[in-house]
Amino acid sequence: VQLQASGGGLVQPGGSLRLSCAASGFDFANYAIGWFRQAPGKGREGLVCMNGNRGTVDYLHHGRFTVSRDNAKNTAYLQMVRLEAEDTAVYYCARAEICAHDYDIWGSGTQVTVSS
Repeated sequence: VQLQASGGGLVQPGGSLRLSCAASGFDFANYAIGWFRQAPGKGREGLVCMNGNRGTVDYLHHGRFTVSRDNAKNTAYLQMVRLEAEDTAVYYCARAEICAHDYDIWGSGTQVTVSS
């Protein structure tokens, strides 16, 4: 059972980035995938989550981050727009039975740096 986040990198303020979360070893369509981040010196922060039935939970409520998934590819995505320096962090995806429940499998993080 594994999740692997990818797609991070350096982006300028105001730019966009799409992260991917590739899943393996479990029935991906029947699980929620949540996205989280952790900035240097700060605690982990929940961003957005999508249930297997595609219902979503937006923890940040600012509308700049959108989660999607392709169950045929066992992959979830995090689309981020209008990025700000404060969005610099390591981004993680995680699995839960449904959003807001315990996340039991965590992927490796991917670094996102927003800087000019």
